[in-house]
Amino acid sequence: LFPQNTFKGRKNGLRADLAQTLADIHPRFVRFPGGCVAHGDGLKNIYQWKNTIGPLEARKSARNLWGYHQSMGLGYYEYFQFCEDIGAEPLPVLAAGVPCQNSACHGDLRGGQQDGIPMSEMPAYIQDILDLIEWANGDARKTKWGKVRAESGHPKPFNLKYIGIGNEDLITDIFEERFTMIFNAIKEKYPEIIVVGTVGPFNEGTDYVEGWKLADKLGIPMVDEHYYQSPGWFLHNQDFYDKYDRSKKTKVYLGEYATHIPGRKANMETALTEALYLTALERNGDVVHMTSYAPLLAKEKHTQWSPDLIYFNNREVKPTTGYCVQKLYGQNAGSHYIPSQIILDNQDNRVKLRIGSSIVRDSKTGDVIVKLVNLLPVSVETEIQLPGIGSVQPSAVRTVLAGAPESTPLPVTDTIEVGVNFKQQLPAYSFTVIRLKTK
Repeated sequence: LFPQNTFKGRKNGLRADLAQTLADIHPRFVRFPGGCVAHGDGLKNIYQWKNTIGPLEARKSARNLWGYHQSMGLGYYEYFQFCEDIGAEPLPVLAAGVPCQNSACHGDLRGGQQDGIPMSEMPAYIQDILDLIEWANGDARKTKWGKVRAESGHPKPFNLKYIGIGNEDLITDIFEERFTMIFNAIKEKYPEIIVVGTVGPFNEGTDYVEGWKLADKLGIPMVDEHYYQSPGWFLHNQDFYDKYDRSKKTKVYLGEYATHIPGRKANMETALTEALYLTALERNGDVVHMTSYAPLLAKEKHTQWSPDLIYFNNREVKPTTGYCVQKLYGQNAGSHYIPSQIILDNQDNRVKLRIGSSIVRDSKTGDVIVKLVNLLPVSVETEIQLPGIGSVQPSAVRTVLAGAPESTPLPVTDTIEVGVNFKQQLPAYSFTVIRLKTK
């Protein structure tokens, strides 16, 4: 029942159209196997990566907290291989010795949200995590788990750089004790690995505060922040990371975010709000090193959460308008942020909050990329001034995503005349990307 026409023709590979839809975003990394999937519904349901590699008949299936069946036909080997095929960094996430905070346990009296792996079993659990790093990066002839990887068909190392420990956990004493043991063990044996911690399920509250305290105490390189918020929150919190302490060593991975209106599908309003917020995230790239929208994939009529980014059924893929925004950002990410300012002739704060911009340079091509968001119900006449970027070629590629808030339009691409200074009209409710070639 697995697809035979797979992405890149890989044996036991991914469904080609779904994988290509993800590849088209040009993701810099892939986080897997997912949030609550990783740390499971009670201790007995914690995701075990070793059960997901090797021959299909040897893999152990399991249900997950969301009620889905996991055949493990898509396992760690396939995740890592897919990352390699699309040029993305793998970011596996493992439980921090505790199950999901939403665990129901289903009759298992041991393993609720305040429980953890018994301390007597923690050394073996930590060894499993160290074995993962050896499996991903170890020499195919000199290491036990490197040999296992090679036997699966990949003798060269996967060059794992990141590993996530924990997901939206309650920052309790039980969690902190086990996370610290895992963190210190990785740091001692593999100091080059960037460990990504967690600061709870929200952008505020006790777990958020205590999670950041633990990050400061241990010197965790990066923490994973999550929040699903209304359009209004994103509008009024575009300065969220402007206020972060730049002296902190710990950086941010915004691992799950979305404009979330319960029960409503993604549309132009949610997509534009995310586009606007992403201009602020690019501005704060010195703090926010990585971001990923969530949830990513949803099979029609078989979902536990809405909205999602990409819907599909057995025959076709149905990307949302929000997907178009993620794709435009992914394909026009750039590598250097160019500071800029917006000067408006209307000083009403409601207007200011609905106009956003970000300018970046792609060091590989030399292109300068201008992103402009207009969340106003009227078009805006702009004059774009780009002093100091050098001379530019007279034509540029422009892509515009525009439509009424409740609509689900597709982007339109054309070519426009440009210069160091040029005029540009931003349609009502629109996201515009202009890619200029510099001489």
